Formats: sequence, structure tokens, C-alpha cells
Amino acid sequence: MGIKNLLVELFTWWNGQTMGTRFFTWRKGEFVGEDEFGNKYYRERGGKKRWVIYNGLAEASAIPPGWHGWMHHRVDVAPVDEDYHAKSWQKPHHENLTGTPGAYRPSGSILTSKERPEVTGDYKAWTPGQ
Repeated sequence: MGIKNLLVELFTWWNGQTMGTRFFTWRKGEFVGEDEFGNKYYRERGGKKRWVIYNGLAEASAIPPGWHGWMHHRVDVAPVDEDYHAKSWQKPHHENLTGTPGAYRPSGSILTSKERPEVTGDYKAWTPGQ
């Protein structure tokens, strides 16, 4: 482990794991598997706790559907222990772009570069003094 990785573990909780998580995982964790994003999944030996160590930034929506079910105790068998295939309605992860230039801005939003559409005839804007 390099000095940079040590400092990241010491001072951030949103990037990978903290020192406390590393210690708890070493002491009580049992590796279960890894998903296509590089996230690693663990369970407590002899217990019910389950956790994930994210590969990079901690974003809960980056957990694939099969692992999500296992993490939330909806299924007892991890996707690596069965022949799991996502259902047609289960969509792959897309990064949350809120707060970035790629964020969704519907027509009429004050943040869109397009001109605001005209109001319809059933609405008259209020003007002070009228």
C-alpha cells in the first residue's frame, strides 16, 4: 500500500474503504465475490452483516441488480453462487449526472440553454399594479 492510498483511507469515507472497514473486514469478513465494476462483497463469518467495498467512489446505485438483492437480504444466494441473469426490466447502472453539465434539464428549466416556451392562453402572468 502506497502513502497516497494510506492517506485516502485515513481521510475519506467516500472512496473505497476506511481503516475501520479494512480492520473489520480483516477480522470478521468473508469474501463472497466481485461484480463487473470491481466492487467487492463480504459477509460476516457466522453473522448476518453484509457489506460492499466500492471500487472508487461510493455510489450505492452502482451495485448491479443481483448483488443489490443479496445485499438487502432479499435472496440468500449470492449471484456468484448461482447462474444469475438480470431480468429484461433491470437496467444497467448509469452514473448520476446531477450537478454536472450532463444533468437532465427539461424544456422550460431556467438552466437549459434553450428559450423558454411561450405560455398558453389559459394563463396570464401577474404584474404588480394591475
